[in-house]
Amino acid sequence: MFTTRFEAWVRRHAEALMAALGRLPVTPNQITVFGTALTFVAAVLTASGHLLLGGIVLAFAGTFDILDGALARSTGRSYPYGAFLDSTLDRYSEGAMYLGLIAYFVSAGGALEKWLVVATGAALAGSFLVSYVRARAQSLGFTCETGLFARPERVVVTVVGLVFGGVILAAVVFLLAILTNLTALQRIREVWLQGRAQRLAREREAKAASAPRSGQPVKP
Repeated sequence: MFTTRFEAWVRRHAEALMAALGRLPVTPNQITVFGTALTFVAAVLTASGHLLLGGIVLAFAGTFDILDGALARSTGRSYPYGAFLDSTLDRYSEGAMYLGLIAYFVSAGGALEKWLVVATGAALAGSFLVSYVRARAQSLGFTCETGLFARPERVVVTVVGLVFGGVILAAVVFLLAILTNLTALQRIREVWLQGRAQRLAREREAKAASAPRSGQPVKP
């Protein structure tokens, strides 16, 4: 993932900042909710045609997606419910942004309106599948970390599309439609490979257990 190193750098500095500000009367969950509210504002701005402002607000909202976890880790307030709330509100945030884009394309019209709406819907489905496949795989004991377009990449590319607008935004939407679903397929394949390895290991163990031990006569 092309933002992995940058995201790690940002997380390190965010944790240092939150450690210094940890005494403020703010909880990680409050930061999560505030970031989600900002994303909804960005979605409304996008739907009303204020793409540049929507992109700026979305970029600002994205920082809260890092700060909530940084505050939780630096203050020792990491709880399962916080992770659950963060993941759930992330889905609401993405859904709001894609719906904002659909509303914008419908109001803007143009020759590509229908295809842009379809591509945005495909990007929405792909984004949800990327997260769902990972969560479902991990609940079954698999590791699922691969993929080109995880959430950080999707946010960065969406911000770029909103800031530049026009042809760039259209290209970004088609790119998201393709790469989000490709990422979901990559993760499905990763889990399939792990499942196949587990099955083959069990078959080898069963075969070894049923094989006659050394020194014992083989029944005719």
